[in-house]
Amino acid sequence: MIVRRLELVDFRSYPQAEVEFEAGPSVLVGPNGHGKTNVVEAIGYVATLGSHRVATDQPLVRFGAERAIIRCAIVHDERELLVELEIVPGKANRARIGRAPAAKARDVIGALRMVLFAPEDLALVRGDPAERRRYVDDLLVQRQPRYAGVRADYERVLKQRNALLRTAYLARKVGGSGGRTGDLSTLDVWDVHLAQHGADLIAARLDLCAALGTHVAKAYDAVSAGRGEARVTYEGKSWLEASPRDLDRSAIEGHLLTALGAARSSEVERGVTLVGPHRDDLTLTLGELPARGYASHGESWSFALALRLAAFELLRGEGIEPVLVLDDVFAELDVGRRQRLAEMVSPASQVLVTCAVEQDVPSSLAGIRYAVGDGLVTRVS
Repeated sequence: MIVRRLELVDFRSYPQAEVEFEAGPSVLVGPNGHGKTNVVEAIGYVATLGSHRVATDQPLVRFGAERAIIRCAIVHDERELLVELEIVPGKANRARIGRAPAAKARDVIGALRMVLFAPEDLALVRGDPAERRRYVDDLLVQRQPRYAGVRADYERVLKQRNALLRTAYLARKVGGSGGRTGDLSTLDVWDVHLAQHGADLIAARLDLCAALGTHVAKAYDAVSAGRGEARVTYEGKSWLEASPRDLDRSAIEGHLLTALGAARSSEVERGVTLVGPHRDDLTLTLGELPARGYASHGESWSFALALRLAAFELLRGEGIEPVLVLDDVFAELDVGRRQRLAEMVSPASQVLVTCAVEQDVPSSLAGIRYAVGDGLVTRVS
């Protein structure tokens, strides 16, 4: 799979831009702040309907414009598919697939598979659990697009349940010692829905983490030149004391319902849902120690790289090789890690690299070069 052409209208810093890509490595070179990352961010948006840089769509629309448009021509098995997305902040995005309107924007998920590594990915190792949950859920949706719906269903139920708990919490504060707690008569119903959708999501995460394990260990070994053993473990701390790796979906649902019942008084007291996959985490381990808090800067970079390279290998091994994007990462790596990373990714069908200094990119990634600046992306070699 490759991206053959990308067209942007009022996306980020670009009033209009069009770039033709080819298979193999492509390097976008330009000063910081001139739009290199904007190009790969647009490609990532086609793949995931989200940005790796911001949580909302508003910053994606050029200042003064009402909407942004991304058109992306994707080639897979010698067949080309055109995907178009219209981003309108505050409203539902609109999509076209092969020039026909899509019923929902999320219908485009699966048309493009992409794995992106960026400086922000250091947070996968050093950041909060939400960063790691997003990593595993985004990969889950790329692997099996139907989980975009499962994820959305769980988030909808969680929002409704939190609203009910929040109302009860506020009523209790107003009621004071009188014990007024608001109407919680429907909370049992929301418990059932949350356990059902939560079990679907957790079971899929467990399956994904099991498939990732070997790839993560192999990628870390390669990037770090054999200096440590990396492991990934799924932790359901809010609903199970032990590791959930051996549980099936039905057992997970039962544990969630039990944990929700046990946490009821605490949830009413705090006005928020305390049980479910939205509170789970991935434990990243180097040797016998957790990577978070113990790994050095170089080890943390290697682990973050290993997570993305493992995702790439997993997707490639399941039949569709994704586009690989390395966004401004070579400047963050020492010479040894640069060279090892380049050697690992150079055989990929398509690798898109951004950098401020061309000399940061190893010669083994020789390929097409583009100059980025003044609102233009120009092929120079």
